[in-house]
Amino acid sequence: MINLRCALSASLLALCSATALAQAGPAASGATPGVDQRQARQEQRIEQGKASGELNQSEARRLERQQKGVARAEARAKADGTVTAAERKRLHRMQDGTSKRIHRQKHDRQKKLPPSGPGTGAKTSPGG
Repeated sequence: MINLRCALSASLLALCSATALAQAGPAASGATPGVDQRQARQEQRIEQGKASGELNQSEARRLERQQKGVARAEARAKADGTVTAAERKRLHRMQDGTSKRIHRQKHDRQKKLPPSGPGTGAKTSPGG
């Protein structure tokens, strides 16, 4: 009888713990699916800007560096196993800033420089 009670108590405790964790969801854990999805979309926007010529090489490099900064901040936030609401808010603000910079750089009317060198039709020497 005592063993049955212990088993039922342990089962009930496990069930309650699992339910509490399930209700807490990703906000209380180290998961950041929204941040990850947004990072991927922003990286796609940078790649598309490079391919279309909307971003020149230095603009793209700068934006990619900023993306890496957000990724580092995300890794630091996840390091203790829990991403707090404040950390999540900071990550979203960082991503907001990066998103604005991507838009600004893609629409600043600067274009990718044409390639220069042999075989491109560009003059490589001043007297030639």
